[in-house]
Amino acid sequence: MTRSFTVALALAPSLAVALARAAVQEAPKPTLAEARLTMEKWIETEQVLAKERKEWQQGKEILTGRLELVRQEIAALEEKLAQAQAGVAQANAKRDELKAQDDQLKAVGAQLTAAVTGFEGEVRRLMRTLPEPLQKRLLPLFQRMPEDPATTKVSVAERFQNVLGMLNETTKANQEMAVEYEVRELAAGTRAEVRVLYVGLAQAYYVGSNGEAGIGRPSGDGWSWEASKAIAGEVLTALDIVAGKQTPAFVPLPVKIR
Repeated sequence: MTRSFTVALALAPSLAVALARAAVQEAPKPTLAEARLTMEKWIETEQVLAKERKEWQQGKEILTGRLELVRQEIAALEEKLAQAQAGVAQANAKRDELKAQDDQLKAVGAQLTAAVTGFEGEVRRLMRTLPEPLQKRLLPLFQRMPEDPATTKVSVAERFQNVLGMLNETTKANQEMAVEYEVRELAAGTRAEVRVLYVGLAQAYYVGSNGEAGIGRPSGDGWSWEASKAIAGEVLTALDIVAGKQTPAFVPLPVKIR
C-alpha cells in the first residue's frame, strides 16, 4: 500500500508538466500583426500616461506658483491693512488735536470779539469828548466800526486795527499843541473865525481878530466854550510862540483840571 502511494507521488510532477505542454500546444500563437498592434497600444498607453504625468506636473507647478502669488498678495494686503489702520489711528489723533486747537481758537476768538466790542464802546464815548478837528480826522476810521457787533461781517482783526488807529491818533493829539482855525460863537452872539490853540486834549484857547477870546474844555457831550476876553493877549503870545514868531517863554493861561 505504501509503495503504490509513493509511485503516485513520483508520477505527479511529470503529469503536471505534460498537461502544461499540452495547454501551450493547444493555445494559438499570436500573429506578427497582432503583436505589433499590441506593442503600438502599449506604446500609445505609455505616451498618454507620460503626457498626463507631464501635464499634471506642469499644472501642479502652475497651481503652486499661483498659490505662492496669492500668499504674497495676502501678505501685502495684510501689511497695507496694518499701515491703513495705523494711518487711521494717526488721522484720528490729528483730528482730535485739530479739534482741540479749533475749540481753543474759537474760545480765544470769542474773547477777542468781546474785548474789541468793549473797546469800540469806549472809543464811541471818547469820540464825543474830542475836539472837532480831531473828530474829522478820525471820522473815516470811526465809520468803519460796525453799528451792530453781533451781525457785522467785519473781521475782528480789522476792528482791532480801526480801534488802535483811532487810539494812536488820539494819543498823538494829546501829546501835542495844535493850532486850528474854527468858527466860534462870540460873546455878542455873532459867529466869527478864530484861531484855537489846543493844549493836548485837556484845554483850548481861542482868540479872534477883534480881540474876542475864550477857553474850551472837554465834557461828556463835547467841548464847552466860555468867553474870556482878558486872556486875549496871552493867547496871541502863545500862538506866536507855537508859530515860531517869538522865542519860547512862560505864558500864564488859566487851566482847569477835572
